[in-house]
Amino acid sequence: MRGARAGGSRRPFYVALLVVLVLGAGAISWAMNRTKAASVMTIDPKAAVGIKAQGHTLGSPAAPVEIVEFADFECPGCGQFATVTEPDVRERLIKTGQVRFRIFPFQVTQAHQNTIAAALAAECAADQNKFWEMHDKLFGGQADWSAMYSPGRDPRPVFDRYVKELGLDQAAFNACYDGRQHLNTIAANTEEAMRQKVAQTPTFIIGDRMLAGAQPYDAIKAVVDSVRAKGPAAPAAAPAPDSAKK
Repeated sequence: MRGARAGGSRRPFYVALLVVLVLGAGAISWAMNRTKAASVMTIDPKAAVGIKAQGHTLGSPAAPVEIVEFADFECPGCGQFATVTEPDVRERLIKTGQVRFRIFPFQVTQAHQNTIAAALAAECAADQNKFWEMHDKLFGGQADWSAMYSPGRDPRPVFDRYVKELGLDQAAFNACYDGRQHLNTIAANTEEAMRQKVAQTPTFIIGDRMLAGAQPYDAIKAVVDSVRAKGPAAPAAAPAPDSAKK
């Protein structure tokens, strides 16, 4: 009888505990979905109408070869290229005048939920002539703001930290970012990626060659040398305002 009474006294406790757990899980799920919905930024494809994608360039407009990269700020392979290979490309190819580099940031997959926000942050930094500095911050600190590492994460606090570290005008950045002032530019980049039949990121176009994936320096250099041997590059499009050597 003692055992039966003990078992009966525990049943209400377990029922109550189950109710608490179910309600708690529901509340957590609701909160995560609410945060996720609040932080994910999207673009309207129609925003690209009448806008010509120009990207952002680095290096001399007179360089004989242009490397074009289609990149997604949340793409791990893009982060690998930007932090491992690109420093060599800048030092050994761009600074020496052999190539100019042009990047088109866009969202390659909707699974990269914070990519558009990051691209917008970079465009807003470009308004203050700091695109490449923000580019480096975003790729170097990808794990700090990417939703790939933490779904539902709001990247804005990290972007604001980068704004401070780069010495940008916070009020001007806020007006640009909160006003979504460059979503049409990102939409145009997306249209250009589709036109070029870009299927993954990073994708590089060097002359008549298309390379997919995070390429090592030697692979980039080999294609550059091959293109140079064929003759000068076609005239470049008008560079973005932040074009400069770095």
